[in-house]
Amino acid sequence: MPVRRSIALALALALALESAALAGDDPWLSPDKGLHFGFSTAVAAGGYGLGALELDQRHEALLLGGGLALAAGAWKELIDLQGAGDASWKDLAWDAVGTVVGLALAWGLDLLIRGLRPEGPPLVASPGAMEGVALRF
Repeated sequence: MPVRRSIALALALALALESAALAGDDPWLSPDKGLHFGFSTAVAAGGYGLGALELDQRHEALLLGGGLALAAGAWKELIDLQGAGDASWKDLAWDAVGTVVGLALAWGLDLLIRGLRPEGPPLVASPGAMEGVALRF
């Protein structure tokens, strides 16, 4: 159920950012928002696909696809903040939603194609993968 939590988190983020966005001139639904959603979906799914080909575990592919999509969206908004366009929290929210959808689609397709066979990549990190790792704060 991590995908459901991610979708719920993305929707909560989108609702929270609405109050921070400019009122009136930045609607939630517009062609620009569709471009943000579609681009993030494609980058996240493509990044997952590349990761699934090269990386041992599915969670690594999820991190790669999600990181690429979110970084691209954040980069676009930083460029917009420099005067190249209109920076928008709502654009970032659509980037996040698109990222979640792209990862869910790619991950689901991966499960359909390769399944959970023992010879296939594991769904999550193996039990000994974090052995010897210490988190220090």
